[in-house]
Amino acid sequence: MANVIKLRKGLDINLQGKAEEKRIQLKSNGQYALVPDDFEGVVPKVVVKEGDKVKAGDALFVNKQYPEVKFASPVSGTVREIVRGERRKVLCVRVDADAQQEQVDFGKKDVSKMDGKAVIDALLEAGIFGYINQLPYAISTNPSQMPKAVFVSALRDMPLAGNFEFEVKGQEGDFQTGLTALSKIAKTYLGCGVHSSFENCQNVEVNVFDGPCPAGNVGVQVNHLSPVNKGEVVWTVEPTVVLFIGRLFNTGKVDLRRTVALCGSEIKAPAYVDMLVGEELATLLSNSYDADHHVRIINGNVLTGKPTTKDGFLGAHTSEITVIPEGDDVDEFAGWIMPRFNQFSVNRSYFSWLFGKKKYALDARVKGGERHMIMSGEYDKVLPMDIYGEYLIKAIITGDIDRQEALGIYEVSPEDFALAEFVDSSKLELQRIVREGLNILRKENA
Repeated sequence: MANVIKLRKGLDINLQGKAEEKRIQLKSNGQYALVPDDFEGVVPKVVVKEGDKVKAGDALFVNKQYPEVKFASPVSGTVREIVRGERRKVLCVRVDADAQQEQVDFGKKDVSKMDGKAVIDALLEAGIFGYINQLPYAISTNPSQMPKAVFVSALRDMPLAGNFEFEVKGQEGDFQTGLTALSKIAKTYLGCGVHSSFENCQNVEVNVFDGPCPAGNVGVQVNHLSPVNKGEVVWTVEPTVVLFIGRLFNTGKVDLRRTVALCGSEIKAPAYVDMLVGEELATLLSNSYDADHHVRIINGNVLTGKPTTKDGFLGAHTSEITVIPEGDDVDEFAGWIMPRFNQFSVNRSYFSWLFGKKKYALDARVKGGERHMIMSGEYDKVLPMDIYGEYLIKAIITGDIDRQEALGIYEVSPEDFALAEFVDSSKLELQRIVREGLNILRKENA
């Protein structure tokens, strides 16, 4: 029987444009790129040259600090370009895919007969290990420090988030193999929602999280089950990455295919599509929304994703491509004084709360400027973690490292503050502030 954890704090935001549970077929244009910035904390060292031929599974770059951590090409083809930015920073490694795909064969393996070291070695060899993240610091992990536990959250509850229960259909064997492999490394916790099909998964401790968003955040689940203290490490693995791991052991080949939700109020027919990590978005987004509208294309969900363009590429950890109105061409008569029946408000500032669970088409406007931080307790209402969010943010802004540690910075990641950023009346970029705080702390403790 799975352990049920009830959460009361949080906020569900109902948005228009949720993906319908059907798959649409896409013909790729053969353009791919692996972006090092998708792997937080990794300083890339490129190990290929322009014009090199690669197979799916061959390394494109490695982590400079831990060269054994490779990052595999999603396709076979020719390295088209190594794109660099300021101070020669590697922005991406572009690959033109072959018509006939070739994959490196790493050999099928029986995970039930492997130990933790053998599992880690296999993931390092295949270039998948870098997809595993860690707390503290919310960065791509390294093999030098073993975790006290591994966490997988199969509950996606951000606004318009893709449903992993739909993604995993037909791949249950790969998912179980991936979980078994992770359980060889350390005790593995699987978090899921109410009435989930994952309650029967083997070799892991299953916990049901019953509550509003962000119950699905892996950081929230860590906080309730095995909080991270100074000097401890836990690994966090996205559920699709568990599929990557399972496919590797079951087939012996690297398969970085994800089921992505194409969603948002601007999308004409929201649905799911199978794409490879790093695939160009131009094919997906052509004719999917009205080109005359001012839109924001988001690589990820509306709260934690990054703005991109049609020429962007599918992120390594992206399960949604969201398209919403930009809002820069809106002309509102009488502005804030109107009753605003179609605008969402957390604190009932508009009359829209009278309509119950209405779905909204929100745009990307901030609606107000940054101002002094008010200690109002509004973060705590949407942060179901045993930390004082507002005090932690103030400690990060002032650079007080001792106070940050005392207030639990090792337990948090930027995404844990996504909802707090949404409700923040001070309009602070909380996720950016938390990321900068974590980066400074990592340098100090290095």
